[in-house]
Amino acid sequence: KSGDQINIVIPAPQPIHAEPEEIPIDIIYEDKHIIIINKLPGIAVHPGAGRIKGTLVNALLYHCQNLSGIGGLARPGIVHRLDKETSGLLMVAKNDLAHASLTKQLQSRKVKRSYLAICLGIMKQDAGKIDAAIGRHPIDRKKLSTVTRKGREAITEFRVLERFEGSSLLELKLGTGRTHQIRVHLASLSHPVLGDSQYGGK
Repeated sequence: KSGDQINIVIPAPQPIHAEPEEIPIDIIYEDKHIIIINKLPGIAVHPGAGRIKGTLVNALLYHCQNLSGIGGLARPGIVHRLDKETSGLLMVAKNDLAHASLTKQLQSRKVKRSYLAICLGIMKQDAGKIDAAIGRHPIDRKKLSTVTRKGREAITEFRVLERFEGSSLLELKLGTGRTHQIRVHLASLSHPVLGDSQYGGK
């Protein structure tokens, strides 16, 4: 309201815990604001519990002099993530303005994300939409599930590109960006991602 006073305290920058490491990265595009990486499977995007080395963040810190600080100490520049075993393009922000802009574009769905996956079994539908909230698994707290009490909206669209003997190649588009979304949604249809030891059962 008119006459209100707003006081904002901006904390001083803190040192990043992740250390730069000379790890090769596949750069698709780079300018002074952003860098787009083709992430290889088997590398984690950022440090986490029990893992402070060998991540994409460590490689980026070696390659770039500046990264956005919005992601915090362990996730500088990281706008969105991919699972460790997932390959694909990853956008990284070099400054806070770029980070805020990319985040806004992701939230408003101006950025379109498309994935390829091979799922177990023959998908009968040629295309479809999975609209099922994702939250913590009711029993196994390390996993996520569509069978949950407090789930967050999650939408995945899929299209069958090719059917093989015992599996199907899918193109998937995300309407939301939940952790493990594609893996959890496909597992909920009894068509888990081929080779997914966490959600694919035996």
